[in-house]
Amino acid sequence: MTGTVALVGAGPGDPELLTVRAARLLADAEVVVYDALVGDGVLALAASRAELIDVGKRPGQGVAQDLINVLLVRLAGEGKRVVRLKGGDPFVFGRGGEEAQALARAGVRCEIVPGITSAIAAPATAGVPVTFRGVAASFTVVTGHRQHGEAPVNWAALAQAGGTIVVLMGVAQRGEIAVALMAGGLAADTPVAAIHRATTGYQQVLRCPLAELAGTAVQSPATLVIGGVAALDVTALAEFTAATPA
Repeated sequence: MTGTVALVGAGPGDPELLTVRAARLLADAEVVVYDALVGDGVLALAASRAELIDVGKRPGQGVAQDLINVLLVRLAGEGKRVVRLKGGDPFVFGRGGEEAQALARAGVRCEIVPGITSAIAAPATAGVPVTFRGVAASFTVVTGHRQHGEAPVNWAALAQAGGTIVVLMGVAQRGEIAVALMAGGLAADTPVAAIHRATTGYQQVLRCPLAELAGTAVQSPATLVIGGVAALDVTALAEFTAATPA
């Protein structure tokens, strides 16, 4: 008997932002294999009988991706209903594509459940729209962390491309990123917003010019938003609009 695996996006942290399909799968799961950035509130939606397996990657530790792939295949081979729970969206720097390939090669049925990526949710909760008429007509999502041997991000090209730059997993490299963007032509006074643990009760928003990003005390995990929109805060307007009768 072969089980199933659902690659489920857990969203940015707040369980209220989980999709209905994700919540249903969690409630029916026999095993939940989850990442470090998955919030406790989301895990609480799992069935009480479900086995919870932490495979989160943290600084200096974590389960190798190949071993996670093997684990998912083994659990499915045991006939289990498995939810592979990943922060944000499984296909946005979540290695969901690699896991889907491994499952397909093993003949395991796999369902993909999209989630809200923090690349959009984090700026939104800070009142920062990633696009705004007259300020930014596009946005680019990029990882600040590269594996050994991978080609480096072309920050100079991003600096010239215009629009908003959203950096995930870039807190530790924020100084180097700022230097590279300024070397590529981005102005030193370009606004930056850093949103720590977005959508949770621990959310913190810090703002600074690009030239001061290295010296700003940004805690990980955080989403970095670089560009003119980072100077905006439409939160008060959004709250007023929501409270006003149509």
